[in-house]
Amino acid sequence: MTTSDARLAQISSRFAELEARLASGTLEGADFVSASRDYAELEPVARAAEAVREMRGELASLEAMDEADPEMRAMAQEEAQRIKAELPHAEHQLALTMLPRDSADSRPAMLEIRAGTGGDEAALFAADLFGMYQGYAATQGWRVEVDSVNANDLGGFKEIIASLSGNGVFAKLKFESGVHRVQRVPVTESGGRIHTSAATVAVLPVAEEVDVEIEDKDIKIDIYRASGAGGQHVNTTDSAVRLTHLPTGLVVIQQDQRSQHKNKAKALTVLRTRLYDLKRAEAHGDEAEARKAMVGSGDRSERIRTYNFPQGRVTDHRINLTLHRLPEILEGAGLGELIDALIAEDQAKRLAALGE
Repeated sequence: MTTSDARLAQISSRFAELEARLASGTLEGADFVSASRDYAELEPVARAAEAVREMRGELASLEAMDEADPEMRAMAQEEAQRIKAELPHAEHQLALTMLPRDSADSRPAMLEIRAGTGGDEAALFAADLFGMYQGYAATQGWRVEVDSVNANDLGGFKEIIASLSGNGVFAKLKFESGVHRVQRVPVTESGGRIHTSAATVAVLPVAEEVDVEIEDKDIKIDIYRASGAGGQHVNTTDSAVRLTHLPTGLVVIQQDQRSQHKNKAKALTVLRTRLYDLKRAEAHGDEAEARKAMVGSGDRSERIRTYNFPQGRVTDHRINLTLHRLPEILEGAGLGELIDALIAEDQAKRLAALGE
């Protein structure tokens, strides 16, 4: 896609205006926050637009030099050929920065992993997946905080919920939602037979209080004594909290903190985030057909990836990409290649859709 010179000038003018407003020192409170957010979002677009403007301007000057000065013609033609070769890439990068952004891309994320079919082996795989995301988060400089966990006796997770914060968390992890399948010989299998198990992953953008209003009359709160794996009590006070959102039937249980107040606060955060996810799904309902053409809908019932241990490979079924680097991917360091490929595919398809 080629962006017009008029559009480039418009981007440059808007960015200069925001720079001047922020530098003036007259903005305060919400106005300063809003202008800072606009500046941060527009900056990569403005930088890419300026690069294209400079290349176009230099190309025009070289072509004029070619006509006016025969002695400089060879040098001008050589330089012009270099710019003509580089300009399409610069224009493509600009087009990528101008793609409509998901308003949730810059938010922290809530990661929910649940064991699916496969019993104890599925729970062990859920723990492997959590370790993978922990490892990837470390490569990105993100913070991971476990909100709640339901473990089995083998060290697997029937369910684990964690909060991830840092730069671009949701933007990078949003394509991880879906069914992850594993093929391997379980540690619980004495006959050495390969089993197929699964776990579901959900990545939700964390909601703020302004995003979802939860009224007291819409919540039923139950307080009880927290218990650990196998039913043993982990403390002797009634600190566990179960919230039921009456209008939707959503239920959130939080018992990992010893304080009832902290458990209630965390449960409200989880509930608010799930309600925000429902709200986003409803808002995107009209775009359902368009979203099917993208990398994936984020539907948690959709099988997205297979981890095959005997062959040491990981296959992402949405983009037909297979990498024979399973150990590195499960450690987290190799996951970035899959995530980058998913993002690139999504961008390419959205660019193509805009050009139709």
